[in-house]
Amino acid sequence: MSKLTDSTQDKLNLLADAIASHIEQARAQVRQSVNSAMVQSYWQIGRLIIEDEQQGESRAAYGKQQLQQLSQTLTARLGKGFDVRNLRNMRAFYQAYPIRNALRTELSWTHHRILMRLENPSARDWYTNEAISQNWSARALERQVSTLYYERLLASQDKRLVEQEAKENTQPLAETAKDYLRDPYILDFLNLQDKTYQESELEQAIISNLQQFLLELGKGFAGRLKTGQT
Repeated sequence: MSKLTDSTQDKLNLLADAIASHIEQARAQVRQSVNSAMVQSYWQIGRLIIEDEQQGESRAAYGKQQLQQLSQTLTARLGKGFDVRNLRNMRAFYQAYPIRNALRTELSWTHHRILMRLENPSARDWYTNEAISQNWSARALERQVSTLYYERLLASQDKRLVEQEAKENTQPLAETAKDYLRDPYILDFLNLQDKTYQESELEQAIISNLQQFLLELGKGFAGRLKTGQT
C-alpha cells in the first residue's frame, strides 16, 4: 500500500474531524432527548401518583399497598425501573418541582435524584445551575454535594482556591459515552437492561427505542423535543 502524501493525509484528517464532530453532536442530541423524555415522564408519573393519593381515603394505606401493586403492574407491562423505591422517588420529584416549567431537562434522572436529597432550596437551585453551567456528570455532582462545596464557598474568604480545588477534582469524573450507555437508569427506562449489546448496537437500540417511545407519547411531545421546547 502506497504511503499517503502529506496533503492527502491532511485532507483525510479534516474529513475525520468533520465526521467526528457530526457524530458527537448527534450523540449529544440523542442523550439530551433521552434525558428530557425521562425527566418529564417521571415527573408526570409522580404527578399522577400524587393526584391518585389525594383522591384516596388513606395515604398511609396507599403508600403501603397501592404503590406495591402499581409497581408490579408497571414492571409486568414495561420492564424494570418501576420498583416501589423508584416510584417513591418519582413522587418526591414532583413534590420537589410542582411547577412543570421549573424542570431542568438538561440534567439526567440521576442528577435529579441527588438534588432531591437537598433540603435547602437555595443550595438545590445553586447546585442545579452549577451542574448545568459546569457540565458536571452525576458523579461530579455527587462529589460536590458530599464535600459541601456550596457551603464551603459561602464560608470561604478565598473562593478562587475552593473553585480551583473543585475543578481539579471534578474533571476526572467527567462522563464518557460509555458511562452514559451503561447507566442503569437509562437502560431501565428504555427496557434494555436484560439484553447484551455491543456499544454500537446499544446506541442504535437507544435511538430506536427513543423513537418508539416518542411515537407512543404523542406527536405533540415529540415535536417539542425536536424544536427544543420542554
